[in-house]
Amino acid sequence: MKNLLVSLPITLKKIMSKITKNKLGIVFVVDKNNKLLGSISDGDIRRGMLKGLDIEDKVSAKSKIIEKSPFSLNFNTSVPEIWKYLDKEYKGRLIKCIPLVDKSKKLIDISTPQRLRKFSVAQPSIGEHELSNIIDCVSSGWISSKGSYIGKFESEFSNYLGGGNVVSVSSGTTAIQLGLSALGIGEGDEVLVPNFTFAATINAIIHSKATPIIVDIDKNTWTISLQDIQRKITKKTRAIVPVHIYGQPYHIDEIINFSKKNNLYVIEDCAEAVGAKYKKRLVGLDGDCSCFSFFANKTITTGEGGAVVFKDKKVASKARILRDHGMSQTVPYWHDYAGYNFRMTNMQAAIGLAQLKRVNIFIKRRKNIFNYYNNNLKKNKRITFLPNNEWSENSYWSYTIKINNLGLQKRDKLLEQLKKRGIECRPAFYPLNLMKPYKIFGHKKYEVTQEISFNSISLPTSNDLSKTEADYISSIFLEELKKIS
Repeated sequence: MKNLLVSLPITLKKIMSKITKNKLGIVFVVDKNNKLLGSISDGDIRRGMLKGLDIEDKVSAKSKIIEKSPFSLNFNTSVPEIWKYLDKEYKGRLIKCIPLVDKSKKLIDISTPQRLRKFSVAQPSIGEHELSNIIDCVSSGWISSKGSYIGKFESEFSNYLGGGNVVSVSSGTTAIQLGLSALGIGEGDEVLVPNFTFAATINAIIHSKATPIIVDIDKNTWTISLQDIQRKITKKTRAIVPVHIYGQPYHIDEIINFSKKNNLYVIEDCAEAVGAKYKKRLVGLDGDCSCFSFFANKTITTGEGGAVVFKDKKVASKARILRDHGMSQTVPYWHDYAGYNFRMTNMQAAIGLAQLKRVNIFIKRRKNIFNYYNNNLKKNKRITFLPNNEWSENSYWSYTIKINNLGLQKRDKLLEQLKKRGIECRPAFYPLNLMKPYKIFGHKKYEVTQEISFNSISLPTSNDLSKTEADYISSIFLEELKKIS
């Protein structure tokens, strides 16, 4: 939305630059509090230049090229109602986009035919560097799973983490499956997995032909419980797949030490944890391997795609062969293993390389968004924030909160009401043991998982979400929560 907004005074040249970038032929004038003051179209600029305005001239509040009463709608206007006005004329102008404001004329969002009124739970930030890399990649002809960007991306991701042997793959799910296979875990082996996670974690174990054993979580961290691990371990247990849930690190040292004593592998699910820290070090280098996702809703993205980071260089080499159909790296079309096609494309890596250059910027923005929400919601005694402790720092991937004693039915009703008001939120992950494909892998009760799952939701956390937008989302959330309660 930044290329649709200007604050005064501003040169005509800068206004024209924004209009060129937004491709909608207009910008909206706002004050420091985001109050809508007017609009300036490309037609207004042409008429002004015919009357003597120069491209370097500054536009002030008194300028005659500003339309002081632009067409706008209240943010709560329904989508069908918004459609009635788009591409229609108002004061002799074709309406290509509509400012959506609150009662005080504060601009909350802008609707266009391509994007109506909605705060997505997450959106990728794709800029000029990503597009430049894609063009270079396509021009080179290397668009599939070979090309220079793959090696560069793997090297830069290793540099970012501070080490490790990085193997890029097609998704975060295949990252876990490849990690398990490269470590020799398969049929007859048991793998411990937390009950509170996205299904990809357990699916990867199942597809590796190992047997997942579902473990409850720790109420203080929302991550896998060491106490329940100790109850669930058997002679068949070969590995633990702990998850840094919503970017919250688990008790790494305790679980790594336990695993060493019991001769277990640790495959870390870091899908949501790019930038998370444990005892001031980035997560991803503690387990035997760590698995990352670069799906479109993650902090950095390659569209789809992921990476496995191995501690052992030899295991990483085996994984590279398995990733590429099990084919020998020295003898073409000679297969050492019955492998997979888990390869990342050169185009995906080209996007990822550009994203990596901005990873710290993205994390800083998300941290700010978390702080905006925290400040707005902290007075509500029913709300419990994500775990916060002195030994870890969240990755700020997804702003997820628990509403005490809300319950599944009211939680889902709250999500429905927020969606009607243009705010896309999502439920917390459902307990794995309650779903048909995974029931046979669950044993006994999972009280902590169920309490957190049934009472939690995630609010929009896109990299580019502004304070004004976070404030508005917070106010609507509290309003709808009060109605539900």
